[in-house]
Amino acid sequence: MRFAFFGDIVGRSGREGLAEHLPGLRRDLGLDFVVVNAENAAAGYGVTEATARELFNAGADCLTLGNHSWDQKEALTYIVRETRLIRPLNYSVMAAAPGRGAQMFETERGLRVLVINLLGRVHMDALDDPFAAVDGALNACTLGEAADAIIIDLHAEATSEKMAMGHFCDGRASLVVGTHTHVPTADAQILIGGTAYQTDAGACADYDSVIGNQKEEPLRRFTTRISGGRYKPAEGPATVCGVFVETDPRTGLALRVEPIRVGGRLAQSIPRLSVGVAA
Repeated sequence: MRFAFFGDIVGRSGREGLAEHLPGLRRDLGLDFVVVNAENAAAGYGVTEATARELFNAGADCLTLGNHSWDQKEALTYIVRETRLIRPLNYSVMAAAPGRGAQMFETERGLRVLVINLLGRVHMDALDDPFAAVDGALNACTLGEAADAIIIDLHAEATSEKMAMGHFCDGRASLVVGTHTHVPTADAQILIGGTAYQTDAGACADYDSVIGNQKEEPLRRFTTRISGGRYKPAEGPATVCGVFVETDPRTGLALRVEPIRVGGRLAQSIPRLSVGVAA
């Protein structure tokens, strides 16, 4: 199986960048499945039904969220109706958290893909333990048996927490990838047990910015400690950042992992497929 995960969509620039580049990437990389983190899709704050529809129309099969899950109040009801939108699993025993933190999907080729969304706890909201939450989900769904691929999005601040999660899930998931910090890391690798890993997928955003936001307000706050208003997404061309994974059809573990960076300002990185090699 071949699939891709794309990091945080930041505002209109990120949505338009994904719409421009994802159809070609799906075709050229022969992608069976695409996951996109959408928690900054609506003007940088959460997701709405309209912005989610744009991402689905661009070619996303599943949208994950994070600490901005409920910034748009309509998300509280939309997530109940839209099974392709999932929020962090470790909200699950918190009071009145709607929606799902894990969801099984079936591709056009009949392959089963489990997507799990988690929220870290280091310098983040105090939710339930993400390690206990993912352990229960993985014990209930064995890779290579109940699922052909398992994709885990850990939305977290600390690189140490993300790396620990990768090792905790190693051998039990196809991919563990971090989101939230909006900068693509250079550590794409296959862990000892066969799980693909990257600390942060990066954002789909204008990188002439401060983590996807227009520069003026972050600079004001850093230099004066005075807020002048709300952060606003930068509006230039986006670099679409993500991770490409190819898995072993027998085990669901990773055979290959490579970063994706296309468009915008960052150095481009598009995986190449060998001619005649079947997925």
